[in-house]
Amino acid sequence: MRIVKRIDSYLLRTFLGLFAATFFIVIFILLMQFMWMHVKDLVGKGIGIGVLAEFFVYAAASVVPLALPLAILLSSLIAFGNLAERFELTAMKAAGISLFRIMRPLVFAAMLLSVGAFFFSNNVLPRSQMKLWALIFSLRQKSPELQIPVGEFYDEINGYHIYVRDKTPQGELLHLMMYDYSDGFENAQVLLADTGRLSASADKRYLVLSLTNGESFANLDKNQQRATGTTKSIPYRRETFTHKQVLIDFSTDFNRYDESILEDQHVSKNVAQLVESIDSVQQVSLERSREQSDRLMNERYFGREDRSEAVLLPALGKRDNRRVNLDSLWSQLSVPRQQQVLNIACEKARTYRDQIEYHALLLEDAQRYIRKHEIELYRKFTLAFACLIFLFIGAPLGAITKKGGLGAPVVMSVILFIIYYIIDNTGYKMAREALWPCWAGMWLSSFVLLPIGIFLTYKAATDAPLTRGREGWQQIILQLLQKTKKVYENQHNRRSIS
Repeated sequence: MRIVKRIDSYLLRTFLGLFAATFFIVIFILLMQFMWMHVKDLVGKGIGIGVLAEFFVYAAASVVPLALPLAILLSSLIAFGNLAERFELTAMKAAGISLFRIMRPLVFAAMLLSVGAFFFSNNVLPRSQMKLWALIFSLRQKSPELQIPVGEFYDEINGYHIYVRDKTPQGELLHLMMYDYSDGFENAQVLLADTGRLSASADKRYLVLSLTNGESFANLDKNQQRATGTTKSIPYRRETFTHKQVLIDFSTDFNRYDESILEDQHVSKNVAQLVESIDSVQQVSLERSREQSDRLMNERYFGREDRSEAVLLPALGKRDNRRVNLDSLWSQLSVPRQQQVLNIACEKARTYRDQIEYHALLLEDAQRYIRKHEIELYRKFTLAFACLIFLFIGAPLGAITKKGGLGAPVVMSVILFIIYYIIDNTGYKMAREALWPCWAGMWLSSFVLLPIGIFLTYKAATDAPLTRGREGWQQIILQLLQKTKKVYENQHNRRSIS
C-alpha cells in the first residue's frame, strides 16, 4: 500500500509539473495568436504600459478555457510517454498494478481541473470578457499617434490628407500640402504652406495646425455665397496668408468604453443569467408568435372582412353576408371586372406575404438571441468535459507509443487538438446557423472524442497494439467480403423463390 501511495505521489508530481509548464506555454502561444488578430488596434495608438498590461491580462483570461484541454492532453501524453519509454510503466504492470489504478490520481486531478475550468468559465470569464471587449472598443476609438511621414500622403486624420516634403529635427513640417474634406468633397479646401507645426490643444480634443507663408483654395457653395453677399457664380476662393491656424477635430485622449452596454451580451453572463435570459426571451417569443398566428388566422384568412365574398359581393352590388357559391359569383362578373377582382386579390396576397415576412424577421431576431445564449451555456460545460476526455486520450496514447520528451508528443497533441478544434468549430457553426440543435452542435466534439478515448484506454489497458498490422487488416477485409457475399446470396435466393 505504501508503494502504491508513493507511485501516486510520483505520478501527481510529474503530471502537475508538466501541466504547469505546458499550460503557460500554451497560454503564451494562444495569447500571441490573439494579439496578432488585434494588432491593428494596438499599434500606433500611443497606449500606455498600464493599458497594455490590462489588455494582456484580460486576453490571457479569455484563452484559459481553450488552453486547459490542450495542456492536459500534452502533459498526460508526455508523462505516460516518459514512463513507458523508461520502462517504469512496464514495471508497475509487472507488480500487478493495472493501468486504471495507475491513472487514478491523474483522473482525480483532471476532475478537479474540470471543475475549476467550469467555475472559471462561469464566474471569472464573463467578467473578463466584458472588460476585454470594452477595452478593445475603446482602443478602436482611440486616434492614432501623429507620425506624419515624409514624401507620402497621411490620411489617419478623418477628413484630411496631409503631404510633407521634408521635416526638421525639431518636428517642423516643410513644404506642406493639405486637402481638407471635412465638410464634404463639394466644399473641399486645399492649403499650401512653406512651414507648419502640429500641436494638441489643452483639452486634447483638437489639433492646432500653425501655418506660415502659404495660400488656400476653397470651393464656394450657395450658402457661402449668401454669407459673403456675392451673387455671381464664383468657382473658388483664394487666400494668401502669412500666419494661419487651422483647428482640427482630433481627440488624442484615451476614453473608456462604457462596460454596462455589454452586460446583456451572451459572453458577459454566467449560467444562471444565461438560463434566465433564455427563459424570458422564449416566453416573449412564444407570446409574440401566438399573437401573430391568431391575428393572421382570425383577422386575415378566416375573418369575415377578408373572405372572398368580401371581394366578389361588392363587385356584384350585393351586401348579403350569407354563405354563397363563389363559382357562381365569379361567372356573373364581366371579364374586366374579373381582372379587377384578381388584381385586388393579388395585392392583398402580397400585403399578407410582406406582413408574414416582417413577423418572421422579428421572431428570427429572438431565436438568434436564444441560440447565442444556448451556445454560450453549453460551451461552459463542453470545455470542462473536454479536459477529462483529453486525459483519457493523452495518457493511453503515451503508454502505447512509448514516446516521451517534447518531440513526438507535441506533434501528436497538436494534430489531435487541431482535429478537436475543427470538429468543435463545425458544430458551433451548425448550431449558430440553426442547422442543428444547439446541444448537438456544441457537444459534437465530445461525442467524437469520447469513443476515441475509450478505445485508446482499452488498447493501453490490454497491452494490445494500436493497429492490427497488415495481416490483421487483411483478415478483417476478407471477413467483411464473405459476409457481404452471404447477404447477397440470401437476397438472390429469396428473389428466385418469389
